[in-house]
Amino acid sequence: MIEARRLHILRAVADHRTVTAAAAALYLTPSAVSQQLAALEQETGHRLVERGAKGVRLTPAGEILLGHTHAVLAQLERAEAELAAYDAGSAGTVTLAAFATGIGLVVAPALATLARTAPGIRVRVQDAEGDASLPMVLDRQVDVAVAVEYRGAPGADDPRLTHIPLYAEPFEAVVPVGHRLAGAEVVPLAELAKDPWIGPYPGNPCHDVVVLACEHAGFQPRLEHHSDDFSAVLSLASAGAGVALVPRSALRGLDLTDVVVRPVDGVAPTRRVFAAVRRGAEGHPLIRPVLDALSEAARAH
Repeated sequence: MIEARRLHILRAVADHRTVTAAAAALYLTPSAVSQQLAALEQETGHRLVERGAKGVRLTPAGEILLGHTHAVLAQLERAEAELAAYDAGSAGTVTLAAFATGIGLVVAPALATLARTAPGIRVRVQDAEGDASLPMVLDRQVDVAVAVEYRGAPGADDPRLTHIPLYAEPFEAVVPVGHRLAGAEVVPLAELAKDPWIGPYPGNPCHDVVVLACEHAGFQPRLEHHSDDFSAVLSLASAGAGVALVPRSALRGLDLTDVVVRPVDGVAPTRRVFAAVRRGAEGHPLIRPVLDALSEAARAH
């Protein structure tokens, strides 16, 4: 008989590619993870992982078991949801990870809605970049993620997750007031090919949006300054240090005195924001109201 907790460990090893990283995500020791993998191999009668200089990879048998693991764990999530729904008047805590502007746009309004409609549900919020929150959901560190599409992100068809689209927003071009395009109604990105750029660090989903938009315009941006804080990006642009692309919502409440914000000519680069939960958990009586409140806040936005 295969133990479900060992399937959690197999999936964590497949996701993180090393025993050490999987152990850290699961709050276990590396030796405990190795022992559980060995026990799983004994239960199945197959070698499931291979260790190499660059980490751990699944064997063909391990890949077969991983496919079933997604289905088994999703069904267990559904079972927990149905059992929780059986308890009338349930109340409890939901943990949620979201990036800063997502917290302001949809998470905070959702909390206000829940305070009126589901006062028994307490939501604990953690600030996490859009590429960090999905692994937190998969590792069961949080229940819900408000995340951003990015290269390499688990897609909507990923068997481990359920996606709930929330909103999409364009990026605006930000240039110093003295810039040659400051008087333009729209900014063609190709005209900024020779400018120094200010942008998020690689790994931040917004970095991918900026780089892809510039690539589509025919050039690689010369990113001379990096910050994941958009107020810092605007400060640098105000000082004439370069140009930037910034999500529209991130401009709210920031000092725009010495910069000019203009739409991008043509198809604007866009970030798409969604909520995600472990597949099968979307019907949980504590999680469902949170997802509904996030969707309502996104529609209002």
